[in-house]
Amino acid sequence: MGEGDRAIDFAIDHVIAEKHGGETAEHNLCLSCYWCNSYKGSDLSSVDWTAGGQIVPLFNPRQQIWSEHFRLDGAHIQPLTATGRVTVYLLRLNAEERLDERELLLALGDYPCSLATG
Repeated sequence: MGEGDRAIDFAIDHVIAEKHGGETAEHNLCLSCYWCNSYKGSDLSSVDWTAGGQIVPLFNPRQQIWSEHFRLDGAHIQPLTATGRVTVYLLRLNAEERLDERELLLALGDYPCSLATG
């Protein structure tokens, strides 16, 4: 399936924003849905309120393994680590609209992507 065949469009995101010295190179780029990309902005971390307000880095899809930080429960993304918690929180991964989109993708057989959960 090509990019044009997708039910939802993706944006190219800098894992580490250019303003923080991140390069526009393959090792620092990933696909992101429009909403996740807009919520992340140039952030590199967030506050984990369940762990006493610690600053925790966001999930880095170029350096970390998705299944070590998240678990898929239907359309709901369950965080497994502090990194997972702050990423789910900051990117609003379980907002009602994202859950609706994931339900649609699940129904179309287009979710999860085999690369995303590996």
